[in-house]
Amino acid sequence: MKKYKIEAFENLVSAFQELPSIGKKSATRMAYSIIMENSFAGVKLAHAIEEAVNSIRRCKKCHNMSEDELCFICSDEFRDTSTLCIVQSAKDILTIEEGGQYRGIYYIVTQLSDLDEYHLKEAVKGVEEVIFAFPPSLATDTMILYIEDKLSNHNIKFTKIAQGVPTGVELDNIDVVSLTRAMESRVKI
Repeated sequence: MKKYKIEAFENLVSAFQELPSIGKKSATRMAYSIIMENSFAGVKLAHAIEEAVNSIRRCKKCHNMSEDELCFICSDEFRDTSTLCIVQSAKDILTIEEGGQYRGIYYIVTQLSDLDEYHLKEAVKGVEEVIFAFPPSLATDTMILYIEDKLSNHNIKFTKIAQGVPTGVELDNIDVVSLTRAMESRVKI
């Protein structure tokens, strides 16, 4: 018995499944919607993907996403260049920027094996405080210690973002590591 299969549709479903957090059902719904319900949206999506892939690159200073040699943050003369926030990805920068509170500059370190020590030392020139905005894990703690050690001869204050219990979440829904860190980092009221 021959299985019913449309190769172009299956290829589209497979392509969607390669994206983070997209399973078979979601990929199938998106592919069907683009093909059968709104082909204009599909063409628009394909064009936007092609344009983004061809025009977005890494900022030469901080490694953020950019259409130019320097990203919009590194080229903003009104940013506070005395504060540098080290993150793991450009997505983290987008998230922090959405909050609208931080006005400093950034530097992306995905993993220690990718770290260019000379480039990092150039990035911290004139910086008074380095803020580590990493998710809590042994790997990121190791990365923090390594970077602190490499920058120890600079006169820099090192801090990291607070970790612990998120607002509006019941304690029984918090993992043990987060709850432990929240207890260790408690503040006076």
